[in-house]
Amino acid sequence: MDRFIRTITLVSQACGIFAAGLIGAAVLVVCHMVFVRYALNNNTIWQTDFTIYSLIGATFIGSPYVLLTRGHVNVDVLPHYLGERPRYWLALASAIMALAFCAVMTVLTFRFWHEAWTERWVSDTMWRARLWIPYASMPIGLGLLSLQYVIELIKLVTGREPPFGIKPGEVPIPPEALLAAEETGIKPSAAI
Repeated sequence: MDRFIRTITLVSQACGIFAAGLIGAAVLVVCHMVFVRYALNNNTIWQTDFTIYSLIGATFIGSPYVLLTRGHVNVDVLPHYLGERPRYWLALASAIMALAFCAVMTVLTFRFWHEAWTERWVSDTMWRARLWIPYASMPIGLGLLSLQYVIELIKLVTGREPPFGIKPGEVPIPPEALLAAEETGIKPSAAI
């Protein structure tokens, strides 16, 4: 079990690095596009497509890393005000629903990718990019995200991590403390 968790964690970290590389490549290509258009006064052919597909790929392939680091946007008001047992059940239910959604989306995007592959779809631009290449990021990213959710469920059920990352005895930060922190720039402590 520990080996499986470590393996998926390493894969999710590698996905984060790959996604960062895709974003970096997209930035460089945008710079190249600006130079070609405005300094050389030439047309661009492939740069816009590459940038769009790179950012989409970074979004999907980077999603397991975002889940691993809890970097996603969430509203955790309810978990903070629930007791430990209801918080656990809420975390379990939300993780199961998220896993189910990601698994279904993995299957659907795989079918979409497969259709692009078998039908030899290409983009409508002059570059005529083979669309199965950028579309592959969807089932790959969602499949790895599903595996990361399996890891999150294992860690929750086995007690390796507390629900929503909230340790027992931790209380929410009062709104007054948040306002004072914004004014002073000092981060309030959430633990008692």
